[in-house]
Amino acid sequence: MDKTQNNKAWFLVLPVLLLVAFSAVIPLMTVVNYSLQDTFGNNEFFWAGLEWFEDVLHSDRIHAALGRQIMFTAIILAIEVPLGIFVALNMPKKGFRSSLCLVLMALPLLIPFNVVGTIWQIFGRVDIGLLGHTLAWLGVDYNYTSNALDAWLTVIVMDVWHWTSLVALLCYAGLQSIPEAYYQAAKIDQASRWSVFRYIELPKMQGVLLIAVLLRFMDSFMIYTEPFVVTGGGPGNSTTFLSIDLVKMAIGQFDLGPAAAFSLIYFLVILLISWVFYTVMTNLDKRDGV
Repeated sequence: MDKTQNNKAWFLVLPVLLLVAFSAVIPLMTVVNYSLQDTFGNNEFFWAGLEWFEDVLHSDRIHAALGRQIMFTAIILAIEVPLGIFVALNMPKKGFRSSLCLVLMALPLLIPFNVVGTIWQIFGRVDIGLLGHTLAWLGVDYNYTSNALDAWLTVIVMDVWHWTSLVALLCYAGLQSIPEAYYQAAKIDQASRWSVFRYIELPKMQGVLLIAVLLRFMDSFMIYTEPFVVTGGGPGNSTTFLSIDLVKMAIGQFDLGPAAAFSLIYFLVILLISWVFYTVMTNLDKRDGV
C-alpha cells in the first residue's frame, strides 16, 4: 500500500530555511562578490575576475599552511578515533559509575574554545604553569613559545584532551544499542575479545564512527581559537593553520579580495573531503552488511 504524503509539513521547516538563507546564503554571496573584485577604499570596487583565486592557488604561503593543516588533522584523527573507541569500550555499561563517567566525559565539551586555549596557555607556561614547571623541574627543555615541536605537541595534546570525549560518547551510544543476546551468543561460542569487537561491536559503531570522523575532521580542519590563544600561530608560522592565515590576511592585512577567494576555496576543500569521507565510509558499511 502506498504511503500518504503530506507536503504541508514543509511549511514547518520554512522558517528555518529562511533563517539559514538570511544568516548563511546572503553573507556567502557577499564573500563571492568580494572574491571577484578589487578595492582601493572609499567603497570603490573594480572587477578582478578570477585573479584572486589564481593568486591563492599559487601562493607558497597558503600551500605551507595547507600542509600544516593536513598534518594536524591527520594526527588528530589518528589519535582521537582509536582512543575514543578504547575509552568507550572500557566505560561501565550500567549503574552509578556509568552516569558518573558520562558526566566526566562531557565536561571538556562544555568548556568554550577560548577558555580551553587560555587554560592550556597558562598550564604550559614554565614560570607559573603546572605542566611547564613540572617538566622544567624534571630537566625537560620545554617551551611552546619558542620551540616549534613543543608548540605542536601542546596544541595536539590540548585538542586530544578537549575532543576525545566526543568520539568516546558517540561510540558509547553505539555500544549501548547492542542487544545483550549478542554477547551471550559470543560467550557460548567461546569467541575471543578481538572477535567480539570485530564482528559485534565494530559493525554496530560504524554509523556513529562516521559521524565522529566527519565532525572531528571538520572541526580540526577549521580549528582557530585554541591554537591562536595558545601560540598565536607561532613560533614563527609553525602553528599557523589555514584559519589563522585567513584571519591574518583578512583582518591583519585587510586584503579582502584574496581573503574572500581563500575562504571560498577553504570551504570547498572541506566540503569535498567531507563528501569523500562520507562516500567511502558508507560504501564500506554497505559492503560489510552484504
